[in-house]
Amino acid sequence: MSGHSKWATIKRSKGKADAARGKVFNRLIREITVAAKMGGGDENSNPRLRSAIAGAKNENMPKKNIENAIAKGTGTLEGVVYEEATLEGYGTGGVAILIDIMSDNRNRTVAEVRHALTKHGGNMGAANGVAWMFKNKGQILVAKNAIPEDALMEKVIEAGAEDMVTTDDAYEITTGLESFEAVKNALSAAGITPISAELGKVADNLVTVVGEAAGKVLKLLEALDDLDDVQHVYSNFDCSEEDMAKYGGE
Repeated sequence: MSGHSKWATIKRSKGKADAARGKVFNRLIREITVAAKMGGGDENSNPRLRSAIAGAKNENMPKKNIENAIAKGTGTLEGVVYEEATLEGYGTGGVAILIDIMSDNRNRTVAEVRHALTKHGGNMGAANGVAWMFKNKGQILVAKNAIPEDALMEKVIEAGAEDMVTTDDAYEITTGLESFEAVKNALSAAGITPISAELGKVADNLVTVVGEAAGKVLKLLEALDDLDDVQHVYSNFDCSEEDMAKYGGE
């Protein structure tokens, strides 16, 4: 099976702190609003909205919050107009970074992203400079105590999954866009509720950075992820377990 980026592990642990301060809700509300604006307010005919709502429910977001976000997207309720875009950059060691943003002021957000990159040894990249290194994939996370590894692998591969990686506390399943719903349905039929299930970007190949340089990249990725208008941060960065333990908790 393919290599596993340590940034994915860092994001999972970091997500707990984000949830505590409401950032997860803010991101989900923006995603629901934009999804409803782009594809309409009916989740049955809008896969992106359906996925966003599922993510919100998984985080125990109140139904009213979800309904209001949809209403703002469809225009039946007044709200902020968000623009979405993907910015590109580089970190120490030449690692590639993609930053998905949703903002009501693109110029402000671009300046904040550029500042974070520069402060932590990185720089902005030209359009399509690194995007070609990533593919759109489905990413599903299942708790290790939910099902034995062999049994899970059999179910998801049969449903069309491309890959499954086992980490200390979870199984990370990667799917193509066309098989994402089929794999989720297979898990549901088996009585398995994923920790998370979302569409994202996965690097074709990972770049390993070591020592203090790895620490710089981790600080950069966390700084970008902390920006209010940033929805997702993707990178082809990888490091050793030792460096992750040493620098990942800073």
